[in-house]
Amino acid sequence: MVEWKLLGEVCEILDSQRRPVSKGERNQGVYPYYGANGIQDYVDSYIFDGTFLLLGEDGSVINKDKSPVLHWAEGKIWVNNHAHILKENKKALLRYLYYSLQCTDVSDIVRGVPPKINQANMRAIPLPIPSLSEQNRIVGILDTFTSCIENLKQQIAERRKQYEYYRDQLLDLEGREKVEINSIASFVKERISASNLTPYNYTSVENLLKDKAGRQDAENVPAEGNWTKYQRGDILIGNIRPYLRKIWLSDREGGTNGDVMVIRPKDGLLPKFLYYCLSSESFFLYYNQSLKDGKMPRGEKSRVLSFVIPLIEKIEQSRIVSILDTFEASIANLEAQLKEREKQYEYYRNQLLTFK
Repeated sequence: MVEWKLLGEVCEILDSQRRPVSKGERNQGVYPYYGANGIQDYVDSYIFDGTFLLLGEDGSVINKDKSPVLHWAEGKIWVNNHAHILKENKKALLRYLYYSLQCTDVSDIVRGVPPKINQANMRAIPLPIPSLSEQNRIVGILDTFTSCIENLKQQIAERRKQYEYYRDQLLDLEGREKVEINSIASFVKERISASNLTPYNYTSVENLLKDKAGRQDAENVPAEGNWTKYQRGDILIGNIRPYLRKIWLSDREGGTNGDVMVIRPKDGLLPKFLYYCLSSESFFLYYNQSLKDGKMPRGEKSRVLSFVIPLIEKIEQSRIVSILDTFEASIANLEAQLKEREKQYEYYRNQLLTFK
């Protein structure tokens, strides 16, 4: 039988030692400055030194699964007044509390706008507290999963850096003949009737996924009107902030709205090669310079076709595409492993922390 205790009984709470510092008064340094949703800045001093669990007090306080927003912090840190500070005492392992709180629904203690979990309500959160030896066993299992997850995330980050480096090298203009996109590709002006659109082939800027992740089925398909038609091999790019980093090489025929640009390569240009050119950071920075003022600024479409890329033979385009495809496949494989491991972690965490 596991005993249930209140959070305030099984940890120290150091909220009285917090000190907020306005952005203008902070001196830049190496020590993390924490708020409710994690590190906000780096400052030249610290007020805590040790291992702590931070729980959001106001603003970012609750996740989609209704658990509290938590951050594990180690070393010398500064914390403002938007995060509660929990420290281990002899009644429970702080790491155990970290995992247990991830499984705790706190929606009934979140109050106000912006959302807030005050200290009294936080202290009263009930948690199952097994023996210290059992806590150690649970923490050991879950730490193994989290270590693997963090390792995969690091591998993905490193592989992305490699990909970006080689992409920039392979697409470098130095010593190559150059060409503006307008001579080898054009905007699509064909139209398609709404009667031919379905969630599978209608693409709005909202369901055009970011970071080259493709697209997902649309939730709202227009019932009438004529829309820009795209086909397999066309490139779709978001043309309104905050969707400017969305790009997709189409694998089907369909229709899209005015917030999405559709570019069609001409003969002699591999669609995937142009896709890699337009998904580069250099293109994003170039196009971003054309944004017009406004709440949801748009870029000047003409600038897209003025972007300069290397003019190379198809065989060399194919070689570059093959190299970059290998990187993307490697990243996708690591991301699939990460997703699977995260599912395993959540399953075992819930199994280990469900006491009846």
